[in-house]
Amino acid sequence: MSWLKILGAVIVGALLLTVGILLGHFAIPKGGNGRGAPSWVQTVGRDLNESLLQSFMDQVDSGKIRENLKALASQPHMATTKGDEELVKLLLSRWQDPQIGLDSASEDVYGVFLSFPDPQRPNSVAVGVCGSQIFSTRRSEKNVTADQAHADVVQPYAAYAPPGNPRGRLVYANQGKRSDYLELVNMGINLNGTVAITRYGGAGRANKAVNGAEFGVAGVVVYTDPADINDGRAFEEETYPNSWYLPPSGVERGSYSVYFGDLLTPYYPAKGNMPGQGRALIHDGIPPIPTQPIGFEDAQTLICDVQVNVHNQRVIKNSSNVMGFIRGSEEPDRYVLYGNHRDSWVHGAIDPSSGTAVMLEITRVLGKMLKEGMRVWGVHRGATIPSEFYSKLRERSVAYINVDISVFANATLRAQGTPPAQSVIFAAAKQVPGSSMSVYDNWRNHFSRISPSYGVIPNLGSLGAGSDYASFIHYLGITSMDIAYTYDRNKTSARIYPAYHTAFDTFDYADRFIDPGFTSHQAVARTVGNVLLRLADSLILPLNVSDYGEKLDELYSAATQGDFLANLNANNLSLGPLKAAIGQFKSVAADFNQRIMKLKEEESPSPLQIRMVNDQIMLLERAFLNPQAFPNQYYYSHVIWASKSSDQATFPGLADAYTSALETGDWDQVRKHLTIVVQAVESAASTLEAMA
Repeated sequence: MSWLKILGAVIVGALLLTVGILLGHFAIPKGGNGRGAPSWVQTVGRDLNESLLQSFMDQVDSGKIRENLKALASQPHMATTKGDEELVKLLLSRWQDPQIGLDSASEDVYGVFLSFPDPQRPNSVAVGVCGSQIFSTRRSEKNVTADQAHADVVQPYAAYAPPGNPRGRLVYANQGKRSDYLELVNMGINLNGTVAITRYGGAGRANKAVNGAEFGVAGVVVYTDPADINDGRAFEEETYPNSWYLPPSGVERGSYSVYFGDLLTPYYPAKGNMPGQGRALIHDGIPPIPTQPIGFEDAQTLICDVQVNVHNQRVIKNSSNVMGFIRGSEEPDRYVLYGNHRDSWVHGAIDPSSGTAVMLEITRVLGKMLKEGMRVWGVHRGATIPSEFYSKLRERSVAYINVDISVFANATLRAQGTPPAQSVIFAAAKQVPGSSMSVYDNWRNHFSRISPSYGVIPNLGSLGAGSDYASFIHYLGITSMDIAYTYDRNKTSARIYPAYHTAFDTFDYADRFIDPGFTSHQAVARTVGNVLLRLADSLILPLNVSDYGEKLDELYSAATQGDFLANLNANNLSLGPLKAAIGQFKSVAADFNQRIMKLKEEESPSPLQIRMVNDQIMLLERAFLNPQAFPNQYYYSHVIWASKSSDQATFPGLADAYTSALETGDWDQVRKHLTIVVQAVESAASTLEAMA
């Protein structure tokens, strides 16, 4: 199969870069096979070219990736700023380069709804007595290295939090989960008019304020706790630039929106011809009360009554997506997507520039190979809103590969994805060498699980909604994966790399503490490129549909544990139909794999049979979509992977409905979501059945 088109999206102001390849083979000069078959039949019948994979991996240069990152992180590049616009020019120049560029490259402009702090009135959290201010939080982080200081470093703020100046008693609310606020109320604490101070983690950024407002909280302060990010290190001499730990003045910025996509134009592209909804209608999924992040240095100082001063501004600004193309020749209506966002909160060396640096190296090598005479069926890389290309992407996309933060640290590979992606990631990781063992073996040593089918294998994590893959999996139902290098969990308990979304996320930080030598960046580039080429060049898509069976069994098993099953039975609800549907899916998937094996054994397999099988693989993920399953959540329609608030480990809609029913007694909603899950699994099985 051939390279796919890479598309991107502007999601919450994040400008996606995506690489796509149209299905087909790298065209090594075609020759007749003496059988008299048309050349297009001969081409379609060819399978993966292993020498192509090796040639690609041999050319991936860690030094080039380091150079890319140094250029990308040389200045702050928030969405729509001067630094961001300069990156647009850099990307276009690379992809239009006559020696290593793609066939063509262009940009597309969107009017995106964004949130920025007021530069004339900095946000703050202040302590005062009788009208006088005795303490105020920092307006910027302390400069500790030369490459950190820059006039365009944005002050700490919570994007999309409303302006306001609430004043009230400070109350510690742990992680700002609904259960945290409820516990305070149960302790007899009146939260009306208070200011809650919460730490990052546990609940999403926006939910800390959404949950607090439900209990009468007037404002929220969020800080990064050194216990969560620094392994407890809190003294300045223990932190960057002396180690990778976050300095006390560091403040984690972020988007305080529950949903992905442009808030003014949900489900539609942010274009001038789209009327969208009025700003007054934007209230769900963003903080309803003023919210401000601070550093742990300031957090330990706050006492008594505080005043939260937020002066954020909500504006619409033009933002460009960059798209590059490799023109293909065969089966150009099947896309493989490879994406990342371009903009950052400050310098963004790790998030997102480590991913962009890897992308630029992958495209440099592919561009060079193209100029040397190799040709793919088609490639398109860029950044466009999925909603604008909804129909095309739903009908034609095979897979989406996300590489946002490519290297959190340099210990091991960490991959997340939908179950069918497991097989292609494993195959690629086995082929990529490490210092003493393959990337696959090292990954298995750090993160493993026992599979009923395969024994001890690396653990492929599940996708949430925290990166650029969100719309592709939750809204479009495209098989998705996220690939990165990360740290050894036995050596640190940090929830993420410590400089995340702060002014300390610089090239120096990455060069000295994240990946000295850039060998992990190189390993990610080789793994991602290998996956990309396997998806594009394999005769039959290397996505194992049977692997979904293990996940369905796992989610079903969770519903049979403890009080969950007892409460279902007490309300005349049976898991029998769900068990039967999962059994049917596993049986049909096994038969489907047998058909694939027979096709591969044929000397001249039918191109139409190949196309049919590949379409079934491609459409499997779509079968789990139900637009009516989660009516109160923008974009979420995937019955297996949708976001959930319940701590029950079963299917998300079923889990939330069950937890709600325990409080409200509404077991009809549980029955509804059981029906939705059964129908989705049956639909998935039907997708894989042999055509009559």
